[in-house]
Amino acid sequence: MSSIFNTPLRYPGGKGRLTRHVSKIIELNSLNDGVYIEPYAGGAGIAISLLFSEHVRSVVINDLNKSIYAFWKSILDHNIEFCDRIREVPITVDEWYKQKDVQNDSSASLLNLGFSTFYLNRVNRSGIINGGLIGGVSQAGKWKMDARFNKGNLIARIESIGRYRSRIKVCSMDAADFILSELPGISEKSLVYFDPPYCVKGGGLYENNYCGKDHKIIADLVQSNVSHNWMMTYDNHELVRRLYENRRQEIFNLHYSANKRFTGSELMIYGDSLVIPERVVASRSTAA
Repeated sequence: MSSIFNTPLRYPGGKGRLTRHVSKIIELNSLNDGVYIEPYAGGAGIAISLLFSEHVRSVVINDLNKSIYAFWKSILDHNIEFCDRIREVPITVDEWYKQKDVQNDSSASLLNLGFSTFYLNRVNRSGIINGGLIGGVSQAGKWKMDARFNKGNLIARIESIGRYRSRIKVCSMDAADFILSELPGISEKSLVYFDPPYCVKGGGLYENNYCGKDHKIIADLVQSNVSHNWMMTYDNHELVRRLYENRRQEIFNLHYSANKRFTGSELMIYGDSLVIPERVVASRSTAA
């Protein structure tokens, strides 16, 4: 299995550590050489690892967030230029301010927005685009802003993704629209992995957060409109347990470091057609 850090993005709540579990599900359901789909892609850690390890033929990654979409489109369509920018960009507080300004510039090109997203993701605490700088503006902390910006390693990751560009499709749609308009056109030999925004703390992690009715809309759509094989992860919340009460559910733990290290109680939910392993197995790691 490829490294869980094949993705160049650090992402709050990223599920890359579940790659082994997802690959097992693919094997148990004879979905090898099929399509893997993430309607809430974010860092797309599982998608990229499954592609690198040849567990799937292609991946479809979707994210409504324009900045995240711009990053993925940029490294696929402008891979060489993107890597050149990484080599040349200074890792300084002045540059941090410049890249922050790009996020608020409605006229910024897709490439400029994508690179800004990548830069801020690597130098901000927990990878949060609108978050604070590692080490602070004074750079007086124990960790400096370059602590997660190993240029050589990141360029290698992006170059590797570029070699798979013909097998990666990137969309930027609301998840509900994606389910209704994009998903029906994708081969049934697929696994759809839903990872919606958290019920709790979602507002502090995601730009496009959900309220209660949004969670219900997605629950209704997934359970009534998705004919593909599907699975889902959520925070272990009463609302989620109730919305999916007729589906198989399993509680598991993942370790996070958004603002401070903690172990989150998560809920794995499975579509009825899936053959599943006996339990969730998540890899452990400390840095990305």
